[in-house]
Amino acid sequence: MVRRQALAAASLLVLAAAGSAPAWAADAPAAPAADADPTDTSVSQVVVTAAPYAVSLDTVTSSVNVVTRDKLDVAPPAGLGDVLNGLPGLRSTFYGPGASRPVIRGLSGPRVMVLQNGVGQVDASALSPDHAVASDPAEASRIEVLRGPSTLAYGGSGIGGVVNMLDDRVPSSRASAPVEGRVAGSMSSVDSGWGVSGAAKFNAGPLVFAVDAVHRESDDYDVPVAPVSSRLAARDGLTVDPDKTVRNTDVEMDAYGAGVSYVHDRGFVGLSVKRTDTTYGVPYQQILSPIDPDAEGPVSIHLQQTRYDLRGEQELDTPWFEKVRVSIGHADYQHAEVSVEDGEVGTRFLSDGTEGRVELVHREHDGHQGAIGFQALTRSFEAIGDEAFVPSVDIKEYGLFTLQRFDRGDWGVDAGLRFDTRSLETATQKRDFDNVSASLGVFYKPAEHQFVALTLSRNGRAPTEFELFADGPHPGTGGYEKGDDSLDSETVTSLEATYRWTGPRLRVEGHLWGAWYDNFIEEAPTGEVEDSLPVFQYFQTGAKFHGAELEVGYDAWRGKDQSIRLEGVADYVRGETDIGVPARIPPWSLTGRAIWTASNVEAELEVRHVAEQDRVADFELPTDAYTTVNLRVTVKPFEDKPLRWFVDGRNLTNEEVREHASFLKDIAPSPGRSIRTGIAWKF
Repeated sequence: MVRRQALAAASLLVLAAAGSAPAWAADAPAAPAADADPTDTSVSQVVVTAAPYAVSLDTVTSSVNVVTRDKLDVAPPAGLGDVLNGLPGLRSTFYGPGASRPVIRGLSGPRVMVLQNGVGQVDASALSPDHAVASDPAEASRIEVLRGPSTLAYGGSGIGGVVNMLDDRVPSSRASAPVEGRVAGSMSSVDSGWGVSGAAKFNAGPLVFAVDAVHRESDDYDVPVAPVSSRLAARDGLTVDPDKTVRNTDVEMDAYGAGVSYVHDRGFVGLSVKRTDTTYGVPYQQILSPIDPDAEGPVSIHLQQTRYDLRGEQELDTPWFEKVRVSIGHADYQHAEVSVEDGEVGTRFLSDGTEGRVELVHREHDGHQGAIGFQALTRSFEAIGDEAFVPSVDIKEYGLFTLQRFDRGDWGVDAGLRFDTRSLETATQKRDFDNVSASLGVFYKPAEHQFVALTLSRNGRAPTEFELFADGPHPGTGGYEKGDDSLDSETVTSLEATYRWTGPRLRVEGHLWGAWYDNFIEEAPTGEVEDSLPVFQYFQTGAKFHGAELEVGYDAWRGKDQSIRLEGVADYVRGETDIGVPARIPPWSLTGRAIWTASNVEAELEVRHVAEQDRVADFELPTDAYTTVNLRVTVKPFEDKPLRWFVDGRNLTNEEVREHASFLKDIAPSPGRSIRTGIAWKF
């Protein structure tokens, strides 16, 4: 009750302050402003992650999505995978509200890189689905998602895709007012949850200071059915607990940081520090019988990370290079798996490391853009405790890359080349891997509003420490995992065709893609049992994936002060290995939206259908189809002030939603009907 009163009081303060606050203004940054219209695909809508030089959203040769700050302000407080779930080709690993990572085109874990300002998180989220990402979406000024060949600039671990969370903690431009910033907050019914976030920056002579903070917490969430699925109960002979609450799914998260930059006419350089402290529960199987007396009780995870970043950009006077850009991040990360019953710490994971990249951007000349860069990582990983199934590992990575673009107006070429070396060393052995990645794309503009591209690439990924050295029980995935220290690098040859139509009322974007893997790293049950868990062995096989994505937006009606926009999104992915169906491949989905906009009101109705998935791996159960209905209404109470109040209804039909890409789909469905209300204000 107290926390809801506190949020209500904060909302009143914001409403009162808005009457005298200066109108929102922002200097034109090199990247698009955080409040940019998400439908704006002009040259100003630059995709920062696609290349070190400016590339507009309309001329990227592969698939990219940008989530702006305006969208993040009204998004439900959630992990990264859940916030991005529903973008074309994306799903969530959903390990309860506390831990989720993106699934891109059927791939997840170490094949999807999650970056912060272009460098790695230095956490343990890629190694297991119960490990949360150490950054919250509410911290970001924008999030960019890359699929396919455009990931080459970031190394082999982005073989499936790259998600880059961009923030302004190290300011790259001066504040346009004495104090410039944002505040957002919301409350939700399904989990008695609430969250607040805010950021501000101000000038002090040539220095620009920035601060930001996020807090969110929620209780166990409600679902429309018993958490344990009827399929799992029938297969294993379970008597399920009929309670329609997924227990041990409470979350409490704090993240706060500060930074300072020296900003001048030809660039900037700055430092920042951020602290993340999160505690979240891990869902467990809620059954009445049979009860295993030796089974472990519920576990919560306490995650802590302190991160330091140095970023800078400087214009150059050389004839060849226009600017140099530097980004370095160092993080001390740990998380402990704690028994809910007695508070005993079972296993601790520690990751300490530094990653950095330097980019030299060529001076643009006669349609030619380019860059060369160097990337380096050093990281120490250690697991301590009864379930420490991976030995301590020291990891070093180095990468050298170049990207080149030739734009001749109605046609052009994109090319990239990268060399990576990766070393993993334990107390008893060392493995070294070298990989060469390359891409070549051609694009053509047959008419003013059209863009066509075809891109061929080949990428290599070195195995992770889990895939090489795991040997022990891993309750997070429900198996006893065994690595293989003889694994080779995984390589993929991919081909992607892109088509865009960007007219005054209609925008269409489609992608057809295929990926053929050599030495695809997979794990499958051996039929053996150790420590009362089925044994899963990592091995290598051939694999092929293919799929399609389609986005359509149409301004169906435009009046003097009102408009109606219709949007549609569809995606499809199919995977196959030499031994059968890969695990957790998402089914196809189709989403439709109708958006009515007036001078001070916007209403968005969304209907999303996700098909059943009955094409499953040997140890998986099928997943039923579902259709959800969402409705959000946003009101701007003051015509000349950037304040928004919104009401958001999610899963209004209270549908049973089980994400096939989730390890926990049969014991922890997604939340049921929820009503959420909140505010978002820029000052």
